[in-house]
Amino acid sequence: MKVIICGAGQVGFNIARYLSREENDVTLIDTEPRLIEQISDTLDVQGVVGYASHPDVLEQAGARDADLLIAVTHYDEVNMVACQVAHALFEVPRRIARVRSQSYLQRGYAELFNRQNMAIDEIISPEIEVARAIAYRLGIPGAFDAIPLCDGRITLVGLRCDEDCPVVDTPLRQLTELFPDLAMSVVAIRRGERDIVPSAEDQMLVGDEVYFVADTRHLKRALAAFGHEEPEARRLIVVGGGNIGTFLAEILEQESPGVEIKLIEINRQRAERVARLLPGSVVIQGDALDPEILAEANVKATETIVAVSNDDEVNILASLLAERHGCKRSIALINKPVYGSLIGQLGIDAVVSPRAITVSTILQHVRRGRIRSVHSVGDGLGEIIEVDALPTSALVGRPLREAKLPPGVLIGAILRGDSMIVPRGDSVIKPEDRVVMFAIAKSVPLIEKMFSVKLEFF
Repeated sequence: MKVIICGAGQVGFNIARYLSREENDVTLIDTEPRLIEQISDTLDVQGVVGYASHPDVLEQAGARDADLLIAVTHYDEVNMVACQVAHALFEVPRRIARVRSQSYLQRGYAELFNRQNMAIDEIISPEIEVARAIAYRLGIPGAFDAIPLCDGRITLVGLRCDEDCPVVDTPLRQLTELFPDLAMSVVAIRRGERDIVPSAEDQMLVGDEVYFVADTRHLKRALAAFGHEEPEARRLIVVGGGNIGTFLAEILEQESPGVEIKLIEINRQRAERVARLLPGSVVIQGDALDPEILAEANVKATETIVAVSNDDEVNILASLLAERHGCKRSIALINKPVYGSLIGQLGIDAVVSPRAITVSTILQHVRRGRIRSVHSVGDGLGEIIEVDALPTSALVGRPLREAKLPPGVLIGAILRGDSMIVPRGDSVIKPEDRVVMFAIAKSVPLIEKMFSVKLEFF
């Protein structure tokens, strides 16, 4: 597949990294020669310097033969015009644009994005996606990552094994014996710098970051098995009244009416505007790093602080200060990857990466065939892939022990009807089952080759 990516920032770079690794023909466009040179030296991609909305630049990037254009520059208007030019002049079949400004996304203007007007197939709004991801994660206390799969019937959970975790040093094969009626399967372990796709004999150690999939109806029991029985937060502080903080509060007001929300915004005009938008929340104008403001928000009685301002340092410090003053749990939005490795050492419970969420959302729209969803896991650890099993699949009708999957690939769950089946060696996949697979990054191309014809997965 020939893909043009407009914008060589963090999102554009990571999309290019994923797609080029899977042997797609990728070309990146950016106005910064330094970025293009740097990325061309790092990845197996072509680079073009110029404005992505200019027809001659798109033609130089190979738009006449492109299958897909992904526009993720810093400017909404450039992204939209690039898609329009790609459609009108070069007939690029599919076009995806990142659009941040909420003015374009209001319900009354829904007709803007169609083939007759602005020909864009998929609009990605990072702020909305991030707010939804945080809201979902808040419902699973103890987890640093949580992703709904199979229309919410299965959940992927990431959590750390603490010293009091009951299943530490236990071979995974014994989990079935310990919890025979629990639909749960461990799919990946990150141990320091080492990434593990576990076998039945592997054990979880203190300090491991563990990813498992579970039947959503069994989620509380699965969390309890790992020693996490914390109640959901009912008192919440949100730091930052930008789009993410406002969307998050709106979602919680609508879906969790019993949650008490206090939002801190430093800019007075913005705070006044947010207060009008959030009748069910308390909006406090002030600096979240000011102990008096935290006291006004009653941080001692707060169960979770979610710091989502546009400043990473403020988010980190506000989280640490809140925990020092008695807040039980912290979630911080971090844009700079360099801070990621420090978060666990600092004591922040969970990190939200807009870049990772945006990349995952875009990848879902890039995949082809019988795929239902794709989510990047652990910032490069691998991907969770949700697919439909076809009658012609080589996996259908035979025990899984006979399946010859590439190294680093694990079938984590089989959804049959509304029931999750934990895969075993004698498990048999049937047509119309939905299969949840984990694959380390370097094995994704092997899966693509293996299943491209018979399974039509990709």
